[in-house]
Amino acid sequence: MTDRLKTLADAGVSIWLDDLSRERLRTGNLEQLVKEKSVVGVTTNPSIFASALGSGDAYDEQLRELAGKGVGVDDAIFTITTDDVREACDVLAPVFSGEPADGRVSIEVDPGMARDADATEAQAQALWAAVDRPNAMIKIPATEEGLPAIAKTIGAGISVNVTLIFSIDRYRAVMDAYLTGLESAKEAGKDLSSIQSVASFFISRVDSEVDKRLDAVGTDEAAALKGKAALANARLAYAAYQEVFSSDRWQALADAGAHVQRPLWASTGVKNPDYPDTLYVTDLVVAGTVNTMPEKTMDAFADHGEVTGDQVTGRAEEAQQVFDALEGVGLDLADVYVVLENEGVDKFDDSWAELTQTVKDQLEKSA
Repeated sequence: MTDRLKTLADAGVSIWLDDLSRERLRTGNLEQLVKEKSVVGVTTNPSIFASALGSGDAYDEQLRELAGKGVGVDDAIFTITTDDVREACDVLAPVFSGEPADGRVSIEVDPGMARDADATEAQAQALWAAVDRPNAMIKIPATEEGLPAIAKTIGAGISVNVTLIFSIDRYRAVMDAYLTGLESAKEAGKDLSSIQSVASFFISRVDSEVDKRLDAVGTDEAAALKGKAALANARLAYAAYQEVFSSDRWQALADAGAHVQRPLWASTGVKNPDYPDTLYVTDLVVAGTVNTMPEKTMDAFADHGEVTGDQVTGRAEEAQQVFDALEGVGLDLADVYVVLENEGVDKFDDSWAELTQTVKDQLEKSA
């Protein structure tokens, strides 16, 4: 079954696991996924850490130790999460040494800072220093306020995973922030070849929001468009990526050793049971991209996923036709993106609050 995942990897798609927990690390599960399922990276977010801390006893010993030292909740979260990411970086180190573009583990800034560029940049620096591994990536939300923080963090020589990208316009702004950061790093004399970045373009949430609005329209024409928006959005994003990373501005940076900012397909677990459970993997195969999957999606692809060639390159015109049709039935796509970004930040913020409460309760229990 894992041969299907190897076929995906052989097609040039980097498979990253969208999950991390101390239990995975302690049991050797993560190392097993690297060896047996072609996993070459890990992404985390506040929801993942909230789930990990809220179940099992893998963190009990460290929580007792931190409670005994009188460590506060925020510092405890910082210590616990950076410890996990550091250990995961070490597990992925052999992949990193073989191919620097992969072997990466992402850790996200506090989502409560998503609208504060200075606070985001400061925490990005702190997380990078604490994890202290060259194959770490700091995850920064692509809010409008986050764009300057992305540029400054890249400029400081720190690798960044830009998350919560929904619209093509924002994606273009993210790529501009990346190039601006690289230009600053180059001016400061930093080694551009040591800086990596991915741009996490969210997939399934687009269909969830658009499909809901199409149902509200209620026409046959609207119903025929269900399940098409997310893939069209991603294909238009890829066309924008090709444009930016073939520009003269980019070539000057590439000549100085810079790496492209790879598109990463995020939120690839299918939420609508009417759609194939591998839809956002099979239909987004294109070399040089990352697909970060929950293990459930990874297992589904290993069982019955198919690689039928490049499903993205050269399909921008077709994708634009889908968008034109969506607007034709009355969908306000700009509003869709605003809603999705706000919901994304709020969900991570809620998860951070849950994580904070869980750690607070366990510290008090362990004291």
